[in-house]
This record gives sequence, structure tokens and C-alpha cells, in this order.
Amino acid sequence: MSFTHDLLDVFTVESDKLENLVNVVNPDESLPVDQIIKLYYQITNVSSMITVMRQQIDQTHDTALKKILNTEKFISEKFNSTIHPKIMQSIANSISEITGNLQSLNSEQKSAKAIETEAKLYEKLREIMSTQEFVKQYDASLSDD
Repeated sequence: MSFTHDLLDVFTVESDKLENLVNVVNPDESLPVDQIIKLYYQITNVSSMITVMRQQIDQTHDTALKKILNTEKFISEKFNSTIHPKIMQSIANSISEITGNLQSLNSEQKSAKAIETEAKLYEKLREIMSTQEFVKQYDASLSDD
């Protein structure tokens, strides 16, 4: 086995994993935070592998080059153009909704249940805002290209 062949095998496994993750996403439905993070992690992983492969693989290696180009096209057309903008919008909507819910809560004489509900909303807001930062970093990398 050559280095190029081994690298192509790993890349194929990772890009197939990415395609599977992307293909199960319904762009019209909100994704749970853990699924968003897994998806962006895999996109970043595969994109990094593409960068390494472009530096390491001989330009005459047609199989590897075709796989890279197909994966780049898949990321660009299926994820970057369709799913990524919808995830960003969904996150913004969730933050707005949770913020509105928190603002509407009566802050006087709260019951233990109301305090617990408010704490859960704040935790969910923190989690979504953290995810938003992760997604924004990816978005910023798109404009750097």
C-alpha cells in the first residue's frame, strides 16, 4: 500500500461519512445541537483532508483528484448553498424565540418550577449561542476562500 492509496482510503471513508450525515438532513427541519456540531465537525475534517491531499497527491492520480472534486462539489452545492444557510437561520430563530420567552417571564415571585424552567431556557440559549459561534466560524471560512 502506498501513502497515496492509504490517504485516499481514509478520505473516502470520511467523505462517505459526510455524505451520509448531509443526506439525512431535512433542510426544512430544525436540527438538534449535537447533530449540527457533528455535521460541521465532519465538514471541517473532510475540508482539511482535501487541503492535505491537494498538497500530497500527484496531479496524475486521477482517482484521487476525481474524488476530491466530487466531494468539493457535494459540499459546495448540497451543504454550503442549501443546508448551511438554513441551519444559520434556524439557530438565529431559536435564539430569538428563547430570548423572547425569557423576556416574557415574570421576574417577580417565582416558584421553584418557574426558576427551574428559566434556568433550563438559559442553558438552552447558552448551548445554541455557542453552536452559533461554531457555525459562524465555518461561515467566515467560506468567505476566505
